[in-house]
Amino acid sequence: MVRKSGKKSAARIRLESEDPKHIDYVIEQIKNIATALNMGFKGPIPLPKKRLRVTVRRTPCGDGSDTYETWWKEISRKFVIVEGDEKSLKYILRVKIPEDVYVKIIL
Repeated sequence: MVRKSGKKSAARIRLESEDPKHIDYVIEQIKNIATALNMGFKGPIPLPKKRLRVTVRRTPCGDGSDTYETWWKEISRKFVIVEGDEKSLKYILRVKIPEDVYVKIIL
């Protein structure tokens, strides 16, 4: 069985970060590459924010009144679909990504 290199395939890219500006920066780079290489581009599709919340007691000993503090962290998520041949999808893997952005690519 011989595979043709011109066969179209879709890459689904999921981006997660604490800072939404970093996600937008990566999406802008992907969009520029996709338009330069005449690839199909859908998105960005916003996904619900993941909210991590931790409630702790203020006093480490057990004395005094019960006072609590709440700490939270919001993780922004977006989804992008890029359609193109395998050769042009390799260019998307060369995008510079900030350290705090988690990327998951499904081919």
